[in-house]
Amino acid sequence: MNASLPDIAAETAPLRLLIAAPRGFCAGVDRAIEIVERAIDRYGAPVYVRHEIVHNRFVVDGLKAKGAVFVEELDQVPDGAPVVFSAHGVPKVVPQNASARGLDWLDATCPLVSKVHRQAERQVEAGRHILFIGHKGHPEVIGTMGQVHEGTITLVETVGDVAGLTFAADMPLAFLTQTTLSVDDTAEIVAALQAKFPQIVGPKAEDICYATSNRQAAVKAIAEECQLLLVIGAPNSSNSLRLVEVAERLGTPSRLIQRASEIDPAWLHGVTTLGLTAGASAPEVLVREVVQRIGELRPVSEETVTTAEEKMVFKLPRQLLD
Repeated sequence: MNASLPDIAAETAPLRLLIAAPRGFCAGVDRAIEIVERAIDRYGAPVYVRHEIVHNRFVVDGLKAKGAVFVEELDQVPDGAPVVFSAHGVPKVVPQNASARGLDWLDATCPLVSKVHRQAERQVEAGRHILFIGHKGHPEVIGTMGQVHEGTITLVETVGDVAGLTFAADMPLAFLTQTTLSVDDTAEIVAALQAKFPQIVGPKAEDICYATSNRQAAVKAIAEECQLLLVIGAPNSSNSLRLVEVAERLGTPSRLIQRASEIDPAWLHGVTTLGLTAGASAPEVLVREVVQRIGELRPVSEETVTTAEEKMVFKLPRQLLD
């Protein structure tokens, strides 16, 4: 059966493409990538990196081509080789072991994650047990929980977990959070903790990082106008997954893609307004790749919707500034 004239018109009319801003790389990711690149320039290849420097295969492959070697554990780094720790942070024992082996190591942990690490240490020193809001198994959670002694911190993933906590009413408690969580989900968990444990102490400023909050706010600004939202990011990227969830909570179908080649043309059937954003580990070149691919499928009318301006820059480790 032939398509009707209205169907043909809908598929050939310009597709309104709303591109969220801010999107893509944040200051912590920029810094981490530059640390690896500068380390390769300074030490020569290979430079070892413990875990993915950031959660993006395109970025990781690009650094591999320049001479980075990615490993899972420190014992895979040869004696005398330089090693970089990922932007997500590492347990305290990792740099201790690197120093014990005499390795030249560089810490690419995002400064906003390092801030949470210091908060954890201070809360334990003050005699408080920490309730840490985060996702089990995520490298940032492993790194933060590894800053303090076992038994001094408890992971809380959901409001349901709060109901199962059995601390005494007079137990000194504090809460901290992973930096890449859903702003809305975290607020619900914090409210549940404060209702159950009125004595609980929180951070002076929100632990969820500015980039995570800004990217979620930008998605909220466009999602309700779209029939579909595409999020460029890796499946193991917490902040990218949260962007998908934010859109879907507003009733907008959303798909996580890593490259333009993953776009199914059928997704665009019946879509007149398409949203596009990128997680904090996805470079702008992938955004343009996706825009080009969409333009091959449909005529495109491109708009950028800006909800915040980001000017944050983090200093590099002093070893790379000499």
